[in-house]
Amino acid sequence: MAFFSKNIFFSNDIAIDLGTANTLVYVRGKGIVINEPSVVAVNDKTNQVVAVGREAKSMLGKTPAHIRVVRPLSHGVISDFEVTEELLTYFINKAQGGNVRMFGPRVVIGVPTGVTNVQSRAVRDAAKNAGAREAIILEETVAGAIGAKLPVSEAVGTMVLDIGGGTTDIAVIALKGVVAAKSSHVAGDRFNENIIDFVRSEFKLGIGERTAEDAKITIGAVVPLGEILSRSVRGRDYATGLPREIVLTDTHIREAIAPSLDTLMDAMKEVIEATPAELLSDVLERGVTVFGGGALLRGLPQILAKMLGVPVRVAPDPLTAVVRGGGIVTENPMPYTDFFIDEEDILSEA
Repeated sequence: MAFFSKNIFFSNDIAIDLGTANTLVYVRGKGIVINEPSVVAVNDKTNQVVAVGREAKSMLGKTPAHIRVVRPLSHGVISDFEVTEELLTYFINKAQGGNVRMFGPRVVIGVPTGVTNVQSRAVRDAAKNAGAREAIILEETVAGAIGAKLPVSEAVGTMVLDIGGGTTDIAVIALKGVVAAKSSHVAGDRFNENIIDFVRSEFKLGIGERTAEDAKITIGAVVPLGEILSRSVRGRDYATGLPREIVLTDTHIREAIAPSLDTLMDAMKEVIEATPAELLSDVLERGVTVFGGGALLRGLPQILAKMLGVPVRVAPDPLTAVVRGGGIVTENPMPYTDFFIDEEDILSEA
């Protein structure tokens, strides 16, 4: 059996929540230092990276033909290896203040539930090529549960729901292991697509992903609220080809994403059905903890509790739960080694 040496983690070790939509970075001893979009702008003429993160996202839909603005992760896994390397290199260097070190940081990095060995290897290789001297891979549901201070090592069932940009991951965790789990592509990006399709169908108007996301964040609600939320959006009229403005309300957003929410409920029910009876009683008593950007959708805890018949709570600061969990692992890894993926490749001998 392999063990961590006493000095395995140094002060510059970091945790990364490498998400489809956003990347967050935690530096040991400092906390969260980066929260930027997982977006890279590439000049196809020179094959050079033009911008990364927030600056690259601001270019979406505004670049000349030879500059591509890409999200190198799709549904939580790497879809463009080289661009992901550039993304990680940028964030790792930025997290270290641009200081060049003789030895790169050890990196704790989260992956979606149920990724294949090939996919987790791609994440590890990309991190190492980006400057990490070692990469420790954790499932994001586990990292989020650790970040939410849930009892992942105890003999009780803990159910978590991580609604990210590209994937929603559902898991029941007990005694340092994942007992039942499922990953779904119904997540924040799918909600954006639902809104785009709804506006096209109902208003014959074409809007972009950024507009749809802004509407989801500002007026999105899955249950009726005490007041009507509304927002003006502009797009291209399909009949005339000219710009046109409409007003969207929370009712429109609710109608748009309803089918996706039903699919999400079905996935959660599958995990519940796969959970042993003894642990299921814990879930019924303790409920479900939700984190990720989707946890901020208005009314989500209420609708989940009503449809599943269990208590539902949103983790404190749900957007950062995964990276905070990874950060806890950098500070004290030993209690969590059983959760590491392919640990024979990533643990070091004393």
